[in-house]
Amino acid sequence: MNAAQPSPGHPLRTDEIALLRSSIERVRPLADEMTVYFYAILFQRHPEVRQLFPANLDIQRDRLLRGLLHLVELVDDPANLAHFCRRLGRDHRKFGAVTAHYPAVGAALLDSLARFAHDAWTPRLADIWSRAYGLVAQMMTDAADDDAAVNPAFWNARIVDHRLRGPGIAEITVLPDMPYPFVPGQFASMETPWQPRTWRYYSMAHRPRPDGTLTFHVKAATDGQVSPALVNHARAGDWVRLGAAQGELVLNPHMERDLVLVAGGTGLAPIQALVEQAIDLSEGRRYVDVFVGARTADELYGFEDLLRLAQRNHWLNVRAAVSHERIPGLTGTLPEVLRRFGPFYRHDAFVAGPPGMVTSVVQVLLDQGVPHSRLRHDPFDVPALEASLPGRLDRIPAQGVRA
Repeated sequence: MNAAQPSPGHPLRTDEIALLRSSIERVRPLADEMTVYFYAILFQRHPEVRQLFPANLDIQRDRLLRGLLHLVELVDDPANLAHFCRRLGRDHRKFGAVTAHYPAVGAALLDSLARFAHDAWTPRLADIWSRAYGLVAQMMTDAADDDAAVNPAFWNARIVDHRLRGPGIAEITVLPDMPYPFVPGQFASMETPWQPRTWRYYSMAHRPRPDGTLTFHVKAATDGQVSPALVNHARAGDWVRLGAAQGELVLNPHMERDLVLVAGGTGLAPIQALVEQAIDLSEGRRYVDVFVGARTADELYGFEDLLRLAQRNHWLNVRAAVSHERIPGLTGTLPEVLRRFGPFYRHDAFVAGPPGMVTSVVQVLLDQGVPHSRLRHDPFDVPALEASLPGRLDRIPAQGVRA
């Protein structure tokens, strides 16, 4: 293909993609200032939308740049770009984002890029960015329209059970007001009445249930805006709000390779869900090795539940790793334990937990010969551009909401 020609179905030529990426690198050192400026002019031009965003925009500003970087990274990969934009479009429905919001955001974005790219910003670059943003906006709005035909923008859900499972860890069960579709291994975005317009992501800890309830594992982060309230203040009867299920940490029911599932901390939730699904699907066709890691024995919640499942299913093996406490047979980090019991190059691998742990475990599995195509973990952060489009946020039902 001629480098000067756009690919089929793609509005940008390869030389234009190079300019797009070059401009992002030009503003990257000024990212903090640029995102502050972006929100300032967006709110100045559309002051009515400020109240729809979190009070604290610090995290949001960081996500805006990371979202842009990811979009630019995918701009010459139409299939993955479309997948990413469709996910964004569906997710933005919970903010009340509508088609009319996209031009306002696009104008503020291009003005911000122009200001901070300085003399690198030319009419040609402006045209390239305009077309690229138009492509993204169209895919997002199309996805939102398609999703609106089958799903609500969000689900209100009442907490029906709240129990502590370890130091600073709570198991929270909610009942959505409508059926909530998901696949084991996926996660949901959650908004609480204690931090309106601030969404955090938690995995369902099970396969779909007949009664429609959803259970999440939440660890209170020291500097968290949402999790401390969920762990320490939430009670049965309180209401939360859920966005649509997301995530690629899911089993292919047609694959029959053995599995290695690795969980650190509350990463146990999606791994536990995958174990339940494997029990439904396996019928002894494949072996499943589960490794659960924690710093101390007290933080190794849920391990006994997995052991009971292993006792009833001979093909399921469960092992623990405790890194900050000496316990015979359990001492070690997850990477150390994986090296001890591997290699797992014949397996499909699934990893969930804190970013540092996921990074080290993934490297061990790659070193053991697990190909990238058979190694899955969800992104370390929430979907990019999480709340960058303004929208209406209805109130959560007043009954049971705590101050």
